[in-house]
Amino acid sequence: MMIDKVEAFVLSQQLEESFYFSQNRYDTRSVCLIRITMDNGLEGWGEGYGPAQLIKAGIEFFTPLLLGSTPLEQEKLWQSMYLRSLDHARSGVLLSALSAIDIALWDLRGKILSQPISVLLGGRKRDSVNAYATGLYFSDCDDLTAKLANEAETYKEQGFSALKMKVGLGVDQDVKNVRAVRETIGPDVALMIDANHAFSFREALDLAEALERSNITWFEEPLTPEDYEGYRELRKRSRIPIAAGECEYLRYGFLRLFRHRCVDIAQPDPCATGGITETKKIVDLAQTFGVDFAPHCWGSCISVATSLHLLSNWDPYPGRLFNRESILELDRTQNLFREELGFPKFTLQQGKVQVPDGPGLGIEIDEDLVRKYTVGSFSS
Repeated sequence: MMIDKVEAFVLSQQLEESFYFSQNRYDTRSVCLIRITMDNGLEGWGEGYGPAQLIKAGIEFFTPLLLGSTPLEQEKLWQSMYLRSLDHARSGVLLSALSAIDIALWDLRGKILSQPISVLLGGRKRDSVNAYATGLYFSDCDDLTAKLANEAETYKEQGFSALKMKVGLGVDQDVKNVRAVRETIGPDVALMIDANHAFSFREALDLAEALERSNITWFEEPLTPEDYEGYRELRKRSRIPIAAGECEYLRYGFLRLFRHRCVDIAQPDPCATGGITETKKIVDLAQTFGVDFAPHCWGSCISVATSLHLLSNWDPYPGRLFNRESILELDRTQNLFREELGFPKFTLQQGKVQVPDGPGLGIEIDEDLVRKYTVGSFSS
């Protein structure tokens, strides 16, 4: 029962319509997937978040440490990969490669033991998770404010009770856009804003103060990830809760966030910050600091399944008779690898998404689709 083969695939899809946020424009969606195959033919799948070709190179860098090992010892394998890359990659792309491998190992472990990952994490505390729509990106159009408001209304009609929109065009334009969306969706739909670290401290504070009466659930990544002191001061002075962490790595990076009292909501991406093994430790650490958990999720169906299992196991702090709900980020931009790559498909039902109950990740990967969209060669 040993690992026989490790393969990484870069998939790419040309988008019908490009979109952008405060840092970048997208006209394609690319993702790096990994398939780990055992000597008995059992397969586990994982995903890394970030530049796909570089993550593929990282997976190839780690592969010799995996071959001939057992996937049941995923923490031992995690540590060997971490120590092998410690001098070069305490954050960044190699950790995304490690994360992809770790998720695939958990998928294999669940299949070997015939249990979903949520159970192997210690038990599933919920069978479905509330979801919020991530959309409302910027695009080239005559009236962006009206377009955002119309898009928000569509998500509300689809059954979402929470939405997240982009900001970062400048305080005045952002205020105009956010207020238009809030007016359209009404007071009962939660609304979050995400700057992708576009602002200086002064700009972020000005925007937070201008939107105090707009009932914003959280202000995501207002500042550059390195500005821990700025985050702490902004959190002290803003009445809007602060969220961040998609650009943070390992429990050590999140410990800095927590010690500095930078955030109300931690947002590790399991496909980048160290996989399921490390994200579980980050979540436990967040609880000791009284920080909530809402994972960043912006990839394929593998990323969605991974987040669902972690959220199913999550315990909010403090505990209550009727606990607060966990919440899943459900990206709404065009993404074939989220919608068509895996089965069963993730659908919204009364504002919630079901946690997969099959072994491992609980999804089957369409290898024909992987083959069709892989950049370069595909072996089967």
